Amino acid sequence: MNRITSQLATQLSLVSLDGRRRSEPPALVLVAHGSRDPRTLSTVHTLVERVRELRPGLPVHLGHIELNAPLLPDTLASLGTGDAVLVPLLLSRGYHVKRDIPEMAAAARARTRVAAPLGPHPLLVEALHGRLVEAGWRNRMDEATRRVSAVVLAAAGSRDPEAAADTGRTARLLSERLGVPVLPAYASAATPTIETAVRALAARGRHRVAVASYFTAPGLFATQCAEKAPWTASAPLGTHPAMARLILHRYDQSLATPATTEPLLASA
Repeated sequence: MNRITSQLATQLSLVSLDGRRRSEPPALVLVAHGSRDPRTLSTVHTLVERVRELRPGLPVHLGHIELNAPLLPDTLASLGTGDAVLVPLLLSRGYHVKRDIPEMAAAARARTRVAAPLGPHPLLVEALHGRLVEAGWRNRMDEATRRVSAVVLAAAGSRDPEAAADTGRTARLLSERLGVPVLPAYASAATPTIETAVRALAARGRHRVAVASYFTAPGLFATQCAEKAPWTASAPLGTHPAMARLILHRYDQSLATPATTEPLLASA
C-alpha cells in the first residue's frame, strides 16, 4: 500500500495545475501562522526539513501569515508564475484557512491550490497518542485506573463553529484510540476552558486527567494549558513523524482534486 501511494504521489506531482505534464512537481508551501516565540520558528524549520527528507526532489517552501519572515506573499512572489500547493500548518478550519490564506493565494502570480488544514485526521491522533505516551500515559491500564482516567484536548480556540467541530472530531477519534473520555477545551476565544473541562471530568469521577497539547509548536498557549494539567501534560505535536507524513498527504490530496484556491474540507 505504501508503495502504491508513493507511486501515485509521484505521478500526480508530474501533472501541472492546468493538466499539462511537467518535469518538476508543484512546490509545496507550508503556511505557518507565525509566533514571537523562537521555539515555534525552530520547530517549523525542522518540520520543513523532515518533509524534504520524506520527498526528495519536491520543492518545499515556508511562508507565514504574520509575525515571522518570510511572509506568505513574499514566498509566493518568489515562485513567479510557478505552480504551488499551499498546506496550512493549522489544525482546523477557521478565519486563516477560509479567508487569509485564500486571499493571499489569489493575489499572487503563482498558480496555486490551497489544501485542507491538517485536522481532523487519524495521523494527528497518532501524533497526539505518541506525545501522551512520552508524557507517561500507559496504553495498558487496569480497569480501575481506566475508570478514573480521562484526557483534555487543549486547543488554541476559535470563534468559528467549524473549527470547534473539527477539534471535537479529533477528540472523538482520540477517545476511541485511548478508550477513555476526551474533552476538547480551549486557551482562548471559545469554551470550555481547560479548568472547566477538568472540573467537568472530576464531577464524573475522572481524577486522573492528562492534558493533550493540540498545538503545532511550543508557545504561550501551549505552556499555559500544560500548567493547568492536574496530572500530566504532553508536548505539542511539533516534529512528530506523523506530522510530516500528514503534510505530504494534504499536498497529494490537493493534487488529486480539481484546482481551486479555496481550501478543501478537512478529511482523512
